[in-house]
This record gives sequence, C-alpha cells and structure tokens, in this order.
Amino acid sequence: MNIIENIEKEQMSKLTEGKNIPNFKPGDTLKVHTKVKEGDRERIQVYEGVCIARKNDGLNSSFTVRKISFGEGVERVFPLYSPNVAKIEVARIGKVRRAKLYFLRALRGRSARIADDLAAAAKAREDNKDAE
Repeated sequence: MNIIENIEKEQMSKLTEGKNIPNFKPGDTLKVHTKVKEGDRERIQVYEGVCIARKNDGLNSSFTVRKISFGEGVERVFPLYSPNVAKIEVARIGKVRRAKLYFLRALRGRSARIADDLAAAAKAREDNKDAE
C-alpha cells in the first residue's frame, strides 16, 4: 500500500468518528441530514430522496440523491465523508437492477417509482435487532 492510500485511510477514519454510515445502494430512499450555516447560526436540514448513483473512490466517495420538489426534479451530490453530512438514514430499500439510475430523470409520476425490496428490508431489520 502506498503513502497516499495510508493517508486517505487515516482521514476517512478521522471523519467517520462518531458517525454511522449505513450500507446503502442506488435505489434506496435516503434521508441525508446536512448542516446548513446561515449567518452565525447552524442548523440541520433533511434532504430526502432516491439514491440514483454512488461513486466509491476512497476519500472522494460520493452519492447522488434525487427528489421531486414542487414538481421539479432536484439532484444533489453529497461527498460521503463530508463534515457537512451529519447523518444518513435509509428510509426504504429499493429493488433495482442497475448501478446508475439516470433513466429516472426522464420518468414522471408512478412510472418513476422503485419497488421495495422486502427481503432486504427484513434482513436489515434482523441485523439491527442482532446488533442491539
């Protein structure tokens, strides 16, 4: 392993201290709690939408979340190890067959829905129960 990879691993462990990054994949509905700074005040804002892409690149890992806001599609790319991302919650686990769900950009209404993966949701609940 080279020096850069070692430094990246140190930074990733430092940035994830006290944070629990769940296992999620494209198709899952996420609630991303982001820190928003307004003047001298800081608050947490929740951005909820479907994860349409994930880029695993060490410290540069990121994921794209898409939601419909007032009839308009809005996408936002979040760095996975950003200090501005306070928490990530998986609201629903989706059943998809692709890694990048860019085709959802062209779909509207019911056709843009993603089916729930009930088996994966049950397994996740079971794993959470075992962890407690």
